[in-house]
Parts: sequence; C-alpha cells; structure tokens
Amino acid sequence: MDANNKMNKPHEPQGPDGSPNIQSFIQIQALSKEFNGFKAIDQVNLNIHKGELFAILGGSGCGKSTLLRMLAGLETPSSGKIILDGEDITDWPAYERPINMMFQSYALFPHMTVEKNVAYGLQKEKIPQPEIDQRVKKMLDLVQLGDFGKRKPDRLSGGEKQRVALARALIKNPKLLLLDEPLAALDKKLREQTQFELINLQEELGVTFIVVTHDQEEAMTLASRIAVMKAGKFVQIGSPTEIYEYPKNRFVADFFGTINIFDAIVIDQDDAQITATFDQSELILKAYTHNTTNIGDKVGIAVRPEKISISKDLPVDANITVSKGIVWDLAYYGNHSIYRVKTESGRIVQVSTQNHKRSSEHLVEWNDEVYLSWEQNSSIVLLD
Repeated sequence: MDANNKMNKPHEPQGPDGSPNIQSFIQIQALSKEFNGFKAIDQVNLNIHKGELFAILGGSGCGKSTLLRMLAGLETPSSGKIILDGEDITDWPAYERPINMMFQSYALFPHMTVEKNVAYGLQKEKIPQPEIDQRVKKMLDLVQLGDFGKRKPDRLSGGEKQRVALARALIKNPKLLLLDEPLAALDKKLREQTQFELINLQEELGVTFIVVTHDQEEAMTLASRIAVMKAGKFVQIGSPTEIYEYPKNRFVADFFGTINIFDAIVIDQDDAQITATFDQSELILKAYTHNTTNIGDKVGIAVRPEKISISKDLPVDANITVSKGIVWDLAYYGNHSIYRVKTESGRIVQVSTQNHKRSSEHLVEWNDEVYLSWEQNSSIVLLD
C-alpha cells in the first residue's frame, strides 16, 4: 500500500473545530492544561476515527507533547474530557489505559536482548511464557526483525532500534498507540524508508496511531489527517491535501511548506473568487477564497513556488497572473531547481521547477529578465 492510498482513505466528516460526533473513536473535549497560570493546552476539541493514522503537527513549545502525555495519562488535564471507545478515561491512571506510547528516545533496556525488550510488558503482566514466546516471535516477524531476537540494542542500527521500540509498544495490543517524534533520530534516507514501513504496519494491524511531529513532510506522508497546532490550540484540521492547498491563515500557509504571500487589496469579489491589486502596483490578480471579503479589504494572496512558471517570454494566456522581474538567486537540487526572482516592486518571489531533462544549463540564469505566471486557481486568499 502506498502513501497516497493512505492519505485518500475515507473518514467521517468533521467540522473545522474538530467538534465531537458519535462515530469518533477518540474524542478530546474542551481539554486544557495549565502550568502556573500558563495555558499549554487551551480548550482543544478533536475527533479521531478508529484505525486512523492521525498526526499532530507543530513547532517547539506549541503544546503537542503535553497533549500526547495527557492522552497517555502522564499528565492530568486542568479541565476537559478524553473519551476512548465510548469510555471517559480522563481520570484513569496510565497503567489502566489501553494505550501505549513510543518515545522519541526509544527507551530500550541496554542490558536486555531484543526479544526480552519486546517481552517486558507481557512478563510484567504474568503472561505464561509459552504465550509470550509466541507473541514475541510473531511481532518480531511483523517488524522484520525475526533474526534479531538475541541481539542487544548496541548491536542495532537506528532503524532497527526504532522497530524494536515499535514492537514493544504494540505487543500488548493497545487500542491506541502514541508516537512522539518517532522518526526524528533517523537520517533522511532511512526516515523516508521507515515512513512507508510504519504506514504498512499500521494498516495491517488496524491500530489507531497518533503521531506527534514538527516535520511537515513526515506528517503529510504518514497521516490521513493532520491537526496543525499553535500556542496550545488547533488552527486547522484536515487532510494533507486540504491543509497544503487550502491553508486557513498565514501561519498555516507559512508553516506548512514554502509559500509566497503577496499583500493585496480587494477590488471585486464573485462567489469564491476575488480580484485584487497587489504589491502596491497596478497589477491585477484573481484568487480563490473560502471567506467573504469586502472591496478595499487588505488580504494576503498565497501561491506555492511549484505553482509558478518562469520564462523569458511574456505569457499570452488571459487567465493567468503575470509579474516581471530579475533572477536574483538560483540553486540546483538535482530533481528540481529553486529560483528567487526580484519583481519590479522589489519583492522576492520563490519559484520551484522540476528538472525533467538531464542538462548542464538552467532554465534561466542569474540576472535574466523573466516573467512569472500562475493560474488563477493556484492562488488562495489569506485573511490573517
């Protein structure tokens, strides 16, 4: 199964505030956490569906790890409720919750073998040894470590340690698995490979996963839905496509990938499209909006770098927005190139182009006079 299939997995409708519905497996209701008067989590609401791989995305200090710890029972909420599979578990101690957590550090016991690390939770519950042996073998085979049972953690790679920690977290058959920055310790190539392994494992087991991460690319690859968090609140909840293509505000647009934002003034609105002047010039652009605006409103017009075309020739299509400028910087990344263009108004606009052909020459060079263009439906209005 690939990531695109995962992301397109159907889910029940949910309002923008994550308000509860009866089909939700996990309901977080008006949950708050204060530390000495500081609100780390501020009245958040969220629904997560059974079998979903859900990501909570945000920068350092936004409250995402505090929220995860409250779900695990490691922090006590100041107010609000946590409902899991129809039961209010808000006041349940951690050891009574059908929830396991995989920590960023993996927290493997260095003196134990792989199989003893994985078996630890079952042994604490006094499960008969033959059953433990059978379940450990099955779980190690599932995470592709069937031949590693006798090794100790110091003989494992970073990716292997991650899979041992995952096997240990899953062996008790939790209803919910919490993963705190699960791939942060891996290098880029291994992280990309492990993302798909994690998706496939979650799909095979059908266990609900909640992943906390600061990495936008990781959240987009892993999750069917994402909650973007800022200052203890969710600012947008939706699928990776919804959040990337239709960010609700400047924070989400800027946090979720690279984006160009033009300052504009509305001169007309027709249904879901506005017409505006931008960058204090006479240039006109049209953009999609899901908000109501008034003539004269100051708005931001957001356009992703890959939506913009760059050319030495003036485009003639009447349905596109065109801006003129000079190539200020360029960088070659192998599969794509980045161009930074200084427009006539003095703004720097970033453009990303795919390198489909093997060539030693760039599409344009430093100091070339160029035209930037993009289709009307490629830009979106941001009100704040």
